[in-house]
Amino acid sequence: QVQLVESGGGTVQPGGSLRLSCAASGSGVSIYVMGWYRQAPGKQRELVAYITNGGGTNYADSLKGRFTISRDAAKNAVDLQMNNLKPEDTAVYYCRAQLGASEVYWGQGTQVTVWS
Repeated sequence: QVQLVESGGGTVQPGGSLRLSCAASGSGVSIYVMGWYRQAPGKQRELVAYITNGGGTNYADSLKGRFTISRDAAKNAVDLQMNNLKPEDTAVYYCRAQLGASEVYWGQGTQVTVWS
């Protein structure tokens, strides 16, 4: 069993920055992919970015250049640096960990609000 604990959400003005962090608990856990998804009110959950244990990354096209994902594989932790935030980035952000083909865990979500 893996538990994901997220932190770093909050409220920021347009153009501001936030850094989200997620740490996975569970001894001896080998996580293949860690990533972030988000869900805005009335919309489906969508991919923000993910990173593999080898360092490979993938981003939503609309977020490239503003968001950066990084990972400490030894600590099973992943961060998301979000710059130049826009009101449309407002959403609940969820951490996701994939251990195998079908073993997936989600965090409880952290709210990010961008408004002036």
